Amino acid sequence: MALKFFQVDAFASKPFAGNPAAVMPLPEWLPDETLQAIAAEHNLAETAYFVPKGQDFHLRWFTPTVEMPLCGHATLASAYIALNHLEPERDNVVFHTLSGALTVARDGERLLMDFPTRTNEPAPASEIAPVAEAIGAQIVDLRRGWTYLAVVESEDIVRYLKPDIAKIAALPLDVVVTARGAKADFVSRVFVPKFGIPEDPVTGAAHCLLVPYWAEVLERKTFFARQVSQRGGELWLRLEGDRLKMAGQAVLTVTGEVLI
Repeated sequence: MALKFFQVDAFASKPFAGNPAAVMPLPEWLPDETLQAIAAEHNLAETAYFVPKGQDFHLRWFTPTVEMPLCGHATLASAYIALNHLEPERDNVVFHTLSGALTVARDGERLLMDFPTRTNEPAPASEIAPVAEAIGAQIVDLRRGWTYLAVVESEDIVRYLKPDIAKIAALPLDVVVTARGAKADFVSRVFVPKFGIPEDPVTGAAHCLLVPYWAEVLERKTFFARQVSQRGGELWLRLEGDRLKMAGQAVLTVTGEVLI
């Protein structure tokens, strides 16, 4: 059996930037072990699968090692394929996921996603030193959410960080490092070895945690953000209550077939 797949660079306006995701539209679900094996074969941060659900789709995301409850860049990539290659007459698409219904709509050259926010709270003081040692930088503020949120002094610190991935893997949580940006409102890098990804190039789900933090600090609700990994990515963000509107571009780079 041959199954078509697409590889899309998400949060990017040109090929070979942003975060690559494999997208596989399916007529029906394959066994979970097959989905996980295909994701391991792709060996990308995420492989997204979706199947029809009425006029909508049921969407799931897999890293090379585990299924994820939420993923921004692979949702953007899936919407790009659904709206530009499968059903180009549509203006929006709804994905039913482990994190609820996620709507993605056309927004000029971008796609606009509607995501849930993630809460954060101050981390215990005893956790600051181990996290600082793991990332190799002094921490200005440390929060706890679905990951640690480690705030550092400047964009340059974030950009040139050389963390110890093994030490991050040994922490109770993975780590998002962030600071105010020079030409963006804030910048970040994301290290998630517990999910099989030493560094994720551009991470929509991390911004569900980042935006509520920076909204409180900067006293505003709209942001332009950059993830300053080696590939890099750009996000346009707006906080609306407990929801986050997250926009970005995407580029198709690879098509092919998986043989099962």
